[in-house]
Amino acid sequence: MFSHSRPQPSWATLPVELKLSIVDQLDLSDVQSFSTVNRESYNLSVPSLFRCVNIASAEALQRYAACVPKPYHRHIRQLTICTKRANAATGSAAVRVSEALVDILPHCTQVEQLTLNLAASLAKAVIPCFEHLLSLKSLSIDHCGDEARSPLSERLVVAIAASVPNLRQLSLDRITRSAMHAPDLVGARPFVPVVKGDDDIPDHPILGRELRLPALLRLPTLKKLRIRDTHLGDPQWECTPVYCTLEVLDLGSCYHETNDYNRACTERIMGNIGHTVDECALNTALTSQTFAHAKHTEKPLKKLRKVHLTPLFPVENVVDTLTTLSDSPVESLSVQCHEDDVVDMCSALTNFLNLRAERGEKGFYQHLNEVNISTVSDLSDALDIGVGLNKGAPTKLSREGEDAVRQLQEYCRDLRIQGASPAPAPASTTETPQKESADAQSEKPAPAQERVPTSGEA
Repeated sequence: MFSHSRPQPSWATLPVELKLSIVDQLDLSDVQSFSTVNRESYNLSVPSLFRCVNIASAEALQRYAACVPKPYHRHIRQLTICTKRANAATGSAAVRVSEALVDILPHCTQVEQLTLNLAASLAKAVIPCFEHLLSLKSLSIDHCGDEARSPLSERLVVAIAASVPNLRQLSLDRITRSAMHAPDLVGARPFVPVVKGDDDIPDHPILGRELRLPALLRLPTLKKLRIRDTHLGDPQWECTPVYCTLEVLDLGSCYHETNDYNRACTERIMGNIGHTVDECALNTALTSQTFAHAKHTEKPLKKLRKVHLTPLFPVENVVDTLTTLSDSPVESLSVQCHEDDVVDMCSALTNFLNLRAERGEKGFYQHLNEVNISTVSDLSDALDIGVGLNKGAPTKLSREGEDAVRQLQEYCRDLRIQGASPAPAPASTTETPQKESADAQSEKPAPAQERVPTSGEA
């Protein structure tokens, strides 16, 4: 008789797929340690090491393009690139930055989320690179340079966004209007910055030469749109055909214009696309004129369930704006304010809840079941909806602010007790607001900071 002993499993006998799955479960620090064991462990670690890549400066971008093997780029799922110079040396790096992006982006075939923090404009040769990014769903383009000296043209940005085949989320910050589409702004008060000389951007196969911001509404796959610190006065926002079904809309304001001008721009945009929006963030007040701009048979904002008020929203317009939205089935209200405005904001929310209690039997905000209030110490910590949130350090409130929040919480509890009573009014059967917080939240989720290994470390 012969006895057959079962071989003992070992790391060396495991299939490659299983090894990759095991490495994928490790924390990043453990993966970095594991990658230094030998050549095999390094190769197994590459997909995890390059899943999230954060390139922090123009110089780092140059080094990355020169040192990292191109096959590694296919492992990237989340990519953040900043083109600001790390040192104070003079000279333009725009051409080198564009060349580096052309060298990298076409190989990032699996990237799903891309953030570009651009200190200056890019060469038009970058635009075709985005046609290869079939997996890219979320694109964020922020201008972090001097808008007067190195503006980022709306024509370039729209051409890039329109080149992404399956774009669902688009976030834009500090994009500059083109003189080609806004000749009325050139040399006129209030002297809004405009870009000249961007007429060489190639025509888009579908959009043609109409590479203006409202053309974004013609991107059929787009679901979430965020535009901040950008002039939204293009009249085409009101009449551009809408081919997308926007679910999340986050509109900022232009600091060169007045509050009334920014409000009119927001109302015009919402009148055109608000009939599909489920969630929105507001920097400006709304009036009944929002519905006068409606271009569809459905009333604007009839599907709106979540409302966010940013720190720039005027406290004195809280009740009026929420009253304007009273026909929408709003379930959640989130409010952010500066820590110095907590008392006034709590007072405004109390007035709004008083109005809800008085008019509850008429269906006024009968679906509302959650109110969140949070504070920021800086506008850069403002809420960013539709993409995700990173918790910042908790903001310490003054005693007066703490008392105001506590009184608002108690009032919400009282409303809930009243709602639990057997009164026949429709509002009495709903759950009233009961969630309050005082945490500061950062504006954008950033990928995990990692040390990117180069080919010399292999």
